[in-house]
This record gives sequence, structure tokens and C-alpha cells, in this order.
Amino acid sequence: MAGMTKQNKFRKPQGLPSKEKILEFIQTSDTPAGKREIAKAFGLKGQEKIALKKRLKDMAEEGLIDGKRTAYHRMGGVPKVTVLKIVAIEDGEPVAEPENWSPDSKEKPPRLIVKESKKMAALKRGDRILARNEETERGWRATPIKKLPARTEGLMGVVEKDGSGNYWLAPVDKRVRDSAPIGDVGEAQEGELVLAERMGKSARSKVKVVEVIGDPLAPKAFSLIAIAKHGIPHVFPQETIAEAERAVDLPLSPDHREDLRDVPIVAIDPADARDHDDAIWAEPDGKGGYRAIIAIADVSYYVRPGGALDREARKRGNSVYFPDRVVPMLPEVLSADVCSLKQDVDRAAMACHIRIDAEGKVSDWRFTRAIVRLAKNIAYEDAQAAIDAGDAPEYLQNLWGAWKLLFKARQARDPLDLELPERQVRLNDEGVIEEIAVRERLDAHRVVEDFMIAANVAAAKALEAKAAPVVYRIHETPSREKLLAFKEYLASQGKKFAMGQVITPGLFNRMLKDIADPAEKALIMEAVLRSQTQAYYGPANAGHFGLSLGSYAHFTSPIRRYADLLVHRALVDAYKLEQPNPKIDLPEGSGLSDRDKTALSQITDAISQTERRAMEAERDTIDRYVAAWLSGRVGETFDTRITGVQGFGFFATIEKLGGDGLVPVSTLGREYFSYDEKAQKLVGESSGTEFAVGDRLKLKLAEANALTGALKFEVPDSDGSGIEPRGNRAAPKKRSHQKRGPKKGPKKGTGAPRQAHAQGKRGRPGNIRHQGRKKK
Repeated sequence: MAGMTKQNKFRKPQGLPSKEKILEFIQTSDTPAGKREIAKAFGLKGQEKIALKKRLKDMAEEGLIDGKRTAYHRMGGVPKVTVLKIVAIEDGEPVAEPENWSPDSKEKPPRLIVKESKKMAALKRGDRILARNEETERGWRATPIKKLPARTEGLMGVVEKDGSGNYWLAPVDKRVRDSAPIGDVGEAQEGELVLAERMGKSARSKVKVVEVIGDPLAPKAFSLIAIAKHGIPHVFPQETIAEAERAVDLPLSPDHREDLRDVPIVAIDPADARDHDDAIWAEPDGKGGYRAIIAIADVSYYVRPGGALDREARKRGNSVYFPDRVVPMLPEVLSADVCSLKQDVDRAAMACHIRIDAEGKVSDWRFTRAIVRLAKNIAYEDAQAAIDAGDAPEYLQNLWGAWKLLFKARQARDPLDLELPERQVRLNDEGVIEEIAVRERLDAHRVVEDFMIAANVAAAKALEAKAAPVVYRIHETPSREKLLAFKEYLASQGKKFAMGQVITPGLFNRMLKDIADPAEKALIMEAVLRSQTQAYYGPANAGHFGLSLGSYAHFTSPIRRYADLLVHRALVDAYKLEQPNPKIDLPEGSGLSDRDKTALSQITDAISQTERRAMEAERDTIDRYVAAWLSGRVGETFDTRITGVQGFGFFATIEKLGGDGLVPVSTLGREYFSYDEKAQKLVGESSGTEFAVGDRLKLKLAEANALTGALKFEVPDSDGSGIEPRGNRAAPKKRSHQKRGPKKGPKKGTGAPRQAHAQGKRGRPGNIRHQGRKKK
């Protein structure tokens, strides 16, 4: 309507607005926009106003708006903790912008003044930092947590050459859409995998090759791509290695440790495990319960606060596991040898002694520093086979007996029970893929898992009893926003979900238990997973929703997780477990340093970030291996299940294998398709053919790009036959976002011609936008 103002266009009942709509209203409002104005603009009443209040609070916590109730202002999407890039030095102060700024319209990224400290001084243009951000009277200010490696993501790729002799950098990241022109190819040859950097300030400027990595499709190259792309430290400084070698000489004496060498403690691990953090033992207590010991590698004895080992471990945050290699948190002389619990060898351990009563509850615990000598290192499969055959040694029978009690308590606690398949890539000695399969889940895995959970709870409660610092593993209750999205999705499947009830893990478990169809159950299970928050580390307890536990800390893997090392140090202080000074050139003391205590919040923020980095790198590498495995099967038809739907197409995964790929809407025939966002489906306007999340159908593999890990599928026929719908779908609702079938011609691109690397051609990888399933 002519003369309609920007605000008037909102003033009609629309239901609870999305974050994007709220931001648009705030940004275009001619007057201060508070909660009342926003509610009025969108015609909200009653419960919708309450939901709006919660959404505005969430947006403030995410840094999208300020926290003032009278008039909200858009904060430009600056989270409380995020990665920043130094863009200028003004009046001697570094000025930074969010690295992952995603502007809408013409909005510029916000600028933050960085507060330098003695340990984070001399920041220069181009540096990357992880920072905690806050708004002050002077504007936004950032406090650095740690300095990050130079970013290579998006500037790693394969050198290509077009018909005119121009060189291009074809990306290996499926989120990077276009090749970049190479201004200086250096000594790189066509077809080689390289690292590059921009030659100018513009994102469209040419790039310069700075390092040649080699053949991008060579065995074991995929993990190298992930390491470089995510900036994962993988080479230990010489001073770190030197300190590790000195630490090897630390003495082990029963004079100051509990001697457990005669106790038949065993480590149950994957058959190919190189580091062994944990070992377990149990025996009946004569009262219907069990006494048990969880022995954990005493890493804090070797890695002292403030030393070179500690600095490097903190920087890495955790070990990263790829199919072909491990990037360890600690040098191998410690991670794979001296700290690793091995059969028939004396090792330093932190021992958690617990008592399990007849109901499976852990009724008592104590912690000691000990010497252990494992009776056995045994693989999960071998331990399970011995139990199944009925000829297991007594130490295994006791472990299973104690576990049955722990499992009883676990069932009573009713934690979230999601049976999520885990893909396993098996390589031969040359690094060539032998098989990709779903990892089998055995009772042996559950035995170890429940013993570790018991020890982790004991560690958290033991520290709480002493009012000591705790690095908690936190998994918060799902947010109201996620629960609303979950409710809307269930409604599209003909199911109900009441928002007023108390949300517990058991609520989701009962919902899944009532679903008989395996495919439909998997569908709802994925929706439950999407509704969960991401777990993180922090010094303020908020419980662990998924495990249904009030206090939980990671204590059992200090070889591979820095969080666990901090918990060990806190126990050393709280329970006076310090060892005598060995008079070796190492930092004194193995408890928490003053820096650990005062900067625990910043440290936990940083290691939560490195954990997410590792997860992304591991997932990217698995995707590349799957694409490489499938590259020789392009043109074949697979049984798939739809895992996501967007207006531009849908995503499907190959059943029993994994590997998510896109089916563009342009390949679905000449028919128009509407996108029903709430129901998560595409609907043909003429035929009524539906493609919905959870549907099973046969798809033809059209592309498999091993370098990016991207797959592309096509529907063998576009009449909808062969689609097996899942769940009781609700009646069709009003749809939006019409999408056309095939376009009149191919989309014009720039740079080198597109060809499929997976098919052995040296061309530019196809630009496939990929969206995998969300993970916790």
C-alpha cells in the first residue's frame, strides 16, 4: 500500500517473530523499540508476550541486542565470547572486528577496542584472538583470552589452470563457493594442494601460494587438510619436547603413593588405541554391592602449571583423532608412553576409590595418588567375547557385576538415550580405505562408560565438598526457543508436545520408546538431538541435562583433555596429594596455579572452543573419506533418508553408511515446488509430490568430491514414486517460497571450468552448498 511506513508493515498478527524479524524491526524503527513496541508491532498477546520476553533475553545473551528493557539496540551479532581479527591500530589501541561477521543488507561489522595485557601485548593488524566482549560507555571492548594461529580456512585449495593459462585456487572447503585467482603460484604445480594468502585487502584480491602440501588425493592427505584448515597446532616446539623428556625422569615411589600394583586393574580400550588414560577394577563387598577403583593416568605429576608442556597443552586444549593419525595434546613420549597405563609396567595414577551399593548408587569415594601395574590391556571386542563365551576371568566378571548395578542406577536416573550411529573409517597400512561402517556398540563400551561417569561425578562432588574450584562439564536444559521449534516440527508430523511440562531427559526417552517404526524413530531422535544445547566447560555449575546429573566434571582423560588435567590439579590441592619436589628441572608443584584459579572462566571458554574446533575437523575429515570411498560409485543408486529440507533443495544421507548430500530443487523436474518450513518439506504444486524430513527413497549419486567432502544426489525419476513417507503427517498448511524446477540454462561461473576431482579430473570442484545433520 502506498505510504505504508516501515513499522506499519509489521502491524498485523504474525505469531512470535523470528530473531531476524525482531532485528529487522529494531533496525528500521523510527522510535526506541522496547518489548512493548515489539509486541505491539507483531500483534502479540498473552503467552506470545511471555515467549517474546524469553526470546529477547536469549538474543541479549547471544550479543545480538543489548540487555536494556526500555529500548533495545542491535549489537551487530557480537557474542560474549568469539574470535576477533585485529583490523587496525588507532591511537595505540588495537581495533578488532568479529571474524565470522555475516552482515545482512549493508550493515558494517561492529568494531571493538581490544584491551591489551602484559601477556597479550604488541597485537598487530591481522592477528586473530579469542576474546570476551562487553559494552562500555566508550562502546564495545574486548578482553583477549588467547592468541590464535593465522587462519588458513578458505585459502587452502588445489592449484588449477584454465584454458587461458591463468591459475586458480580451487577451494577444499565446501562452504567456500568460488575459486580465487592466483597472482603468485611460486613453485606449485597444477593439481597440487597448497596454502595461500591474500595479496590485497579485498576478499576478491588475488592470492599468493605460501606452502605446497602435495597431492590432495594421496593417502592420509585428508587429515592434513583439516589440520591446516582449522589451524590445529600439530608440531611441538623444541622446548616442549625437551621438558617432556626431562619429565620422563620423575621418580615413582610407594613411599608417597598408594601401592596398587597387586590389584588386577585392567584397561579396556579400542583395539588400535595408542594412549590409555583409564583402567578399572571391582570386587564384591559382601553386602550386595562392590568396591571399585578407577585408575586414571596421573598426568598432573608430569605436566606442571606454567611450564612449556602446560602452555602447549592449554593451547591445544585436547587431542584430535583422525582415521589415519592422532594430533596429541601431549608429546608422544608422555601420551603414548610414560603417562599411558600399560600392562606389566609401573605407572603413576590418580586412583578414585568408590563404593557401589546394591541399588547401584555410589555411596562413598576417596582419591589417592597411586602406583599401578595393569594386569591386562584388552580390546572391547575381546572383553565382550570372553563374557559372551562364559569363560571370562574373575576380574572381568566382577566388572560386569558392578556395572549391572551402575546400570540399574542409570535407568532410575533416566538420562537421555539417543542411539546415534558412529561412522568408522578403516584404513590399510598404506592409508587406503578398506571399509566405512557403523561402529558396533557393545556392553563392553557401556561398562567402561558407566565407570567413567561414576568417577567424574565423584570428582565433582569431592571438589564441591572442599569448596575447591571445579571445571564442570555443563549441558544445559534445552532453551525455550529450541523447544518451540521442536514442538512445531512434531506438529507437522501429527504429534503433540506440551510446553508447560517439566522438561527432563526421560520425557524425550518416553516419546522415543512409543515409536515402533525404526525409521520414524531415527527421524524423531534427530529432532530431539537438534533441540539440545551444546555441552561446554565452565566454573559455574549448571548441571548436565543429558546425563541427568546435578554435578559433573571430566576427570578420566587427562592425556587427551586439558579440562581433566585441571580437575586433577584441583584434587591435588583440595586433598593435599602433592608429591615431594623431585629436584628435576621442572616447575614446582602439581596443583592449580594462581593463574588457573583466577582465570578459570577464560581458560574454560578457550578449551570449549578448541573442543568444537576438533569436532569440526574430525567431522570434515570423515566426510572427505566417505566422499573418496563413494567417488568410484558415481551413477549408482543408494537407499537414502532425507535429513534436512530447505527452499533450494533437500539433504539426504545414505543409510548404514552416512554421507550427506544435496538434491537441488532444480533437479526435481519442471514442476514448481513450495517449501513448508514448519513441516520441513517440499511440495509439488501440481502433483502434490512431497519430499519431507525422514522420507526414505532411492537416489542416484551424481557427484562425490573427495576434496570438499561434498556429495550431490539426483532423484532417478521425478514423479515421486519410490518415496516411503515416515510419520503421521499433519494436513498440508499454507506454503511459501515457491521454487521452480529446472532452470533454463546452467549458472554462469567464473574462473576455471568445473570438473569432478573425485572422478580423477583436474578441474575446479563443483560449488555445492552442504548442510549436514546438526550434532550435539
